[in-house]
Amino acid sequence: MSKSIKLTKDPIWTLLRKVTIPASVGSLFQTFYNLVDTWFAGRISAEAIGAIAKSFPIYFTIIAIGVGLSAGTNTLIGNNIGSKNIRRASLFVAQSIIYAVALSILVTLFGLNVSDFLLSLMGADQEGIILSRKYLDIIFYGTIIVLIQISLNGTLNAQGDTKSYRNVLIFSFFLNIFLNPLFIFGYGFIPAFGISGLAIATVISQSVGLLYLAYKVYSCELKKYLKPQCFIPKYDLLIELLYQSTPVMFSMLFIGVGLFNILYFIGQFGDLATAGYGAALRIEQVFLLPVIGLNTAVLSIGGQNFGAKSYDRIRELYRKALFFGSSFMICAGIIIFFGAESLVSLFTDNSEAIYHGAIYLKVAALIGPIYPVFFITTAVFQAVKKPLYSLYLSILRLTAFPFLSLWYVINIRGGDYEDIFYTIMATNWAMGIAVLIFIGYFLNNVFKQNKTLFSY
Repeated sequence: MSKSIKLTKDPIWTLLRKVTIPASVGSLFQTFYNLVDTWFAGRISAEAIGAIAKSFPIYFTIIAIGVGLSAGTNTLIGNNIGSKNIRRASLFVAQSIIYAVALSILVTLFGLNVSDFLLSLMGADQEGIILSRKYLDIIFYGTIIVLIQISLNGTLNAQGDTKSYRNVLIFSFFLNIFLNPLFIFGYGFIPAFGISGLAIATVISQSVGLLYLAYKVYSCELKKYLKPQCFIPKYDLLIELLYQSTPVMFSMLFIGVGLFNILYFIGQFGDLATAGYGAALRIEQVFLLPVIGLNTAVLSIGGQNFGAKSYDRIRELYRKALFFGSSFMICAGIIIFFGAESLVSLFTDNSEAIYHGAIYLKVAALIGPIYPVFFITTAVFQAVKKPLYSLYLSILRLTAFPFLSLWYVINIRGGDYEDIFYTIMATNWAMGIAVLIFIGYFLNNVFKQNKTLFSY
């Protein structure tokens, strides 16, 4: 465990800064990594860009599984460190790796056997399916590397170490810039692999990151009790990991469902409306990176403090993380609102696409301050070992509530393009206020106390 960070003792503001900033920087470089892949795909052909785009919803399966695995590992190790049960925390390190291997086998089999069907559902013809599979098959064969890496990162996050994974993502970004052209176009004895080269570069980058994270875990305090016998499957611990991670995995999958839901209604207004929304969404995601970092920080800090039964620190953590996140999104919202057209034009020069994208960004600027409520509340649900509430929140916020509202506004009331986003804004603010009312009662119930969340 890092000697400079004590998650159950250090001031909350200090911890939020030390844990959030590295996590946010790492997420930024992950975004850059994906943009580099898209750029190099464009150097291959327009069809390659389409193949990568159609591959993403399937690749998102690995992301969803990985986020759940990381959250479950982080929570259970953090809880045990907080309660000073270091031996049991070490057991979870080993069991999480076993769990990652088992998940990787299932995900690989899923990807190799279902990809054709899913690609055809998205409208890919036989030629497009073959091209996408050249990329996807290698990615799925490398799933075991990704998930073990994520498991190790969950172990480090539980100890407040978000810098190690940040370092991996920064290094992978620069390594990817070198490896992509090498394997796509070939050089010397290395043949040109085309679109498969993108996937090969990714797997190699992830392998290097895996070795680094393994070294960092081997160097941390938990290594003291990490013996070979810890890697014998212990089904009670694996069941705990399954219970803690599965709702988070499904919550992530509902993000994809929610995005499909919105795209379904936007698609009724034409391809340029969809293109403008897609460009605007990338911009919004960049501004959300610090809030994503907050989610990691709250999960890590909250997990240990829950184990230590420091319930007042969890309340303080929630308040201060919410204040920081919402304040940041208000400032970001001002930039987004007044710079909407300029920001969208970074991705497209089509005036109609810019017009549609700017409409969404201006409304997104008004939604922004409520987004931290969902990210931070979800992290608290996971930290206090109530992950099912994260799933309930995702179902309501991302699928049921917005789909019914949008269906009414667009199909019954005959709403226009911008009405889609005003409806999304209304549903998010309504859900956010409901969550803020609920969370105080929820924490009192979990902690068996009767305290006001927002009192100082």
